[in-house]
Amino acid sequence: MLTLIILIAIALVFDFLNGLHDSSNIVATVISSRALPPRTALLMTAVAEFCGPFIFGVAVATTIGQDLVRPGALTMQAIFAALLSAILWNVITWWAGIPSSSSHALIGGIIGAVGAEAGLLALNPRGLGKVLVALFVSPIIGLVAGYLFTKLVFWLARGVSPRINWFFKRSQILTSLALALSHGTNDAQKTMGIIALGLVTAGYLPEFYVPIWVIALSAGAIAVGTAFGGWRLIRTLGGKFYRIRPVHGFSAQLTSASVILGASLLGGPVSTTQVVSSTIVGAGSAERLNKVRWGVAGNIATAWLLTIPCTALMAAALYWLGTRALTLLTAGVG
Repeated sequence: MLTLIILIAIALVFDFLNGLHDSSNIVATVISSRALPPRTALLMTAVAEFCGPFIFGVAVATTIGQDLVRPGALTMQAIFAALLSAILWNVITWWAGIPSSSSHALIGGIIGAVGAEAGLLALNPRGLGKVLVALFVSPIIGLVAGYLFTKLVFWLARGVSPRINWFFKRSQILTSLALALSHGTNDAQKTMGIIALGLVTAGYLPEFYVPIWVIALSAGAIAVGTAFGGWRLIRTLGGKFYRIRPVHGFSAQLTSASVILGASLLGGPVSTTQVVSSTIVGAGSAERLNKVRWGVAGNIATAWLLTIPCTALMAAALYWLGTRALTLLTAGVG
């Protein structure tokens, strides 16, 4: 029982850091375009994050907890290693101000821990393929959708007076709300899947499903993390790509929310960081290609590519160290 409580606590820490890390994704554009004050934006986002999983279901949690690893192939020790590697990576990238992906970190941790414990054949190829496709295709869709939708907005708004900016600024309140709902729906479910998987592994659930109290705890943890806000990352997403105007914020948020919510309903875990960053780049490049600081985008893309292999190696190392420590402890007691 104590082991399970510790696992749930660590999972909620990951969930909190996910909210802290990803709050920038939701509020960066609405703050940078001055549609809402920072604290108002964060509090509104936190409430929406909490409500998201209750409205749109737990399909992503099922993918993480049931479809990724073959039944019986994952122990509590491996789950610990996966979570700790993801937490460590989130802290490092948050401190450095790099908007890396919490989703990539968790998936990489699971791959590394399972590989160290039972070998990569213990991963379910179909489930792993679904996860990787969702993670890597969604930002491309976000980039293209952000570009095309912003082009459409510019075309529809041609010849109008500058007062149209008032519409785009106020509309961001609704689009940021939609984005927060979609983020809470997708990202909080990853923690739900891990906790439910721990309950099954520990024998407290006869089969995989997500109890209502797990939904409430996970949604609450990500909401609290979001309320604190990741100011280092907000500065990166909100200003370093280019000077975001209300039209860019409106387009990026609406396309991001559509991509993330669509993936959530299909059970695909996506990286909100990737999707939002790519739609911001798409919206800016729709105005003109040299508007975007492509060097910043390249640095973030490099972090995305490194996250899964780095967290997989970290999880494998943590699993090995944990196993070694238990062996030495058992030998000492004996």
